[in-house]
Amino acid sequence: MQIDQFEAAACAPDVPSASCWRFQFVRGQFVWFELGPEQAGVLRDDRPDVEVSLYVGRWRGLDCWAEVLSEAPEGARLMSLRAAMLAMDGARAALASRAAQLLEWARSHRFCGVCGQATQSAPTERALRCAGCGHVNYPRISPAMMALVWRIHEGRPQLLLARSPHFQPGYYSALAGFVEAGESLEDCVRREVAEEVGVRVARLRYFGSQSWPFPHSLMLAFACEWDGGDIQAQEGEIEHAAWFDLDALPQYSPALSISGYLIRATVAWLKSGADPLKWPDPALAMRLQPDL
Repeated sequence: MQIDQFEAAACAPDVPSASCWRFQFVRGQFVWFELGPEQAGVLRDDRPDVEVSLYVGRWRGLDCWAEVLSEAPEGARLMSLRAAMLAMDGARAALASRAAQLLEWARSHRFCGVCGQATQSAPTERALRCAGCGHVNYPRISPAMMALVWRIHEGRPQLLLARSPHFQPGYYSALAGFVEAGESLEDCVRREVAEEVGVRVARLRYFGSQSWPFPHSLMLAFACEWDGGDIQAQEGEIEHAAWFDLDALPQYSPALSISGYLIRATVAWLKSGADPLKWPDPALAMRLQPDL
């Protein structure tokens, strides 16, 4: 999802902007300042007790930094990244996500995985290079699929939604799982759906993608049609899964998550009476994705 007027960069410009956005963390918690809805938590010029500072890029003419602080500054409170992103608009949430992932990458790659020596920032790209053997590490991205299964049952459109044991009480979502080495996205969708709920799917249709900083996922969302099988929830992974009529959906993922956009877009499409073989309508999908 594109962030309007954002230019990513690994190196800070020679001439900094007059002010800047600082996405700051203390022991993994987001530093939140109450500065009004348009400056929620992050527009700051000072740099108190910065332990790590990474340049992110420039957004709407202002430099963006990802920083780790030793302690929360006066007047700030700490909150989870998820809660902070829910309280921000789409663009700031996406930038906070980017900042968190870069800091986690820097934290977990301080030493070379090949020879164990310390790594150093590459001068011209977003990379950490081993000072000993020269091995280069780039920011880690873990691709994961998201699949929303639908069907027409006795003339009524239905969605298959499930909940994991770690979800908030009463919340459901589309199915999700990580892509394995050597596996295509389509193969991953079919495998994960079969593993998690025991059904077969056909006519996979790509919806969109979203970077997800928990800790470094790239979510790739699909809608797919049920092609047979009864629901059998995977023990330990799925607490409950069921078919839901469109007018009786449980609580599901918030607007922050692409799962929520996927569900809302699919509901709108199914209610429109569109030809199932033409899903997704790219124009509809784009209208229902967040405007950053």
